[in-house]
Amino acid sequence: MTSTAELKTDFWKTLADSPFLFLELDGDPHSAVPMTAQLDKDADSAIWFFTAKDHALAQGGQATATFAAKGHDLFARFTGVLTRETSRERFEKQWSKPVEAWFPGGKDDPNLIMLRMDLGTAEIWNSDLGFMDTAKMILGFDMRDEAKEEHAHAAL
Repeated sequence: MTSTAELKTDFWKTLADSPFLFLELDGDPHSAVPMTAQLDKDADSAIWFFTAKDHALAQGGQATATFAAKGHDLFARFTGVLTRETSRERFEKQWSKPVEAWFPGGKDDPNLIMLRMDLGTAEIWNSDLGFMDTAKMILGFDMRDEAKEEHAHAAL
């Protein structure tokens, strides 16, 4: 059984390894788009995103993100509130060449903004089945109890 603390640690590690997720405003399901999370190892209650002023996400508000790890061994859905980040220091800290690839006007592109997602709650699923669980599943054993032990509701 994986503890909630372990699942949260695994979540942050796998998100850092592959920071791509789907993000949408709760009030507008058509706003769902893939985004690259800008992480800060010292800020585990917020994630940042660069986007355009005229993008649907720029209006901010309650949002939900869904995440699948590269190897599909961890999944998460988490909520939060998107607001415009006004700190130039934060902007500079998160800026990178991969971000610049999406904003050829550079840091001073007049349509560029940074959003901060202040994180709320999450559901995290560990789907990394060990050898025994995989064998049990292949043989048709009921896996529901094991799955419950690898799932957590947590505050991020």
